[in-house]
Amino acid sequence: METKKRIVGFDLARAYAIFGMFVVNFNIVFGEHAGEGAINTFLNLFNGNSSTLFVMLAGMGVALLSNRESYTDLERTDLRSIILKRSWFLFLIGLLLFLWWPADILHFYGGYMHVAAWLLFIPKRWYLVGMAGAILLWHLLSGIIPFETGWNFETLQYTDFWTVEGFLRNTFYNGWNPIFPWMGFFLFGMWLGKLHWQDKATKIKVMAAAMGVYLTTEIVRYLIHQPGVSAELAQYLTADYLPPTLPFMLSTGSFSCVLLVIWFWVGERWGETKMAHWLMATGQLTLTHYILSLTLGMLLFSWLTGLSYINGAAGHTPASPLFILLFSVLYFIGSVAFSAWWKMRFKNGPFEMLMRRFSG
Repeated sequence: METKKRIVGFDLARAYAIFGMFVVNFNIVFGEHAGEGAINTFLNLFNGNSSTLFVMLAGMGVALLSNRESYTDLERTDLRSIILKRSWFLFLIGLLLFLWWPADILHFYGGYMHVAAWLLFIPKRWYLVGMAGAILLWHLLSGIIPFETGWNFETLQYTDFWTVEGFLRNTFYNGWNPIFPWMGFFLFGMWLGKLHWQDKATKIKVMAAAMGVYLTTEIVRYLIHQPGVSAELAQYLTADYLPPTLPFMLSTGSFSCVLLVIWFWVGERWGETKMAHWLMATGQLTLTHYILSLTLGMLLFSWLTGLSYINGAAGHTPASPLFILLFSVLYFIGSVAFSAWWKMRFKNGPFEMLMRRFSG
């Protein structure tokens, strides 16, 4: 089922997603992400959408590993073992990274993959059922546990993460990318990964459905700003990332589908160009780039601006939106150059190599 063009579009989308993560993370730490202005508004467009696409692509990647028509029992066991080991690797690396970057997404990835390992060979329609279940369960939990429990939203710190209760609550309910409902994005990605993307009709149907859901959701969210609408309903419909309500899931999930189809079309049209191959290399090193951007990238930004990574812009003038955008673009260009250079010498990125050695 995998064709060369499909691989091109998949990796191009991953390159775009990691660029979006650069923008979001640098802006969270050093910017005034709640500020106004055209550039700041543009930076905030990446909020939620980049992480959502990142998670959906991870789900697609797992699905593509199990996309053959049939497997022997031994092959199924071996493949499940590889994915389980990769989930443990990401979980452990993510917890280590959490000590430096409290908004880490990798340990959540580990959770998604651990669940997905047991769902590899079920009919794809059950991925959509699981997606709906993950979203529903989160809404049920939100009626039991106040979403702000454990959070200091002034500092964006989770106060009791390293307790058993806090860790479980953060991981499964109200962390940055908790299992519920974000596992729904991962399962949706697995469903997408089972589609016949080489067929033109598939792309058109996904694009049409995604655009319909996105426009409908955004129109409703826009119209809610009317006199007489309750504050609670308006807050629910317009929530952005925290908390991850159903409208947020519909908006970012559908928008990510639109982006995915666009990148598949770009791959078909320009997939043989040198630039596309450089971007493909970047997409294949997303784990490495994610970790490096949160360590070396943050330290470089701090050194250039004099802003503390620990406290960000607290007590100081935040970095300008223009500087954040330019730094993100230049850092991404450097990442592309590094990727092209690395892939001429090695098949996998540095951290990708470690994960493969760990998983066998």
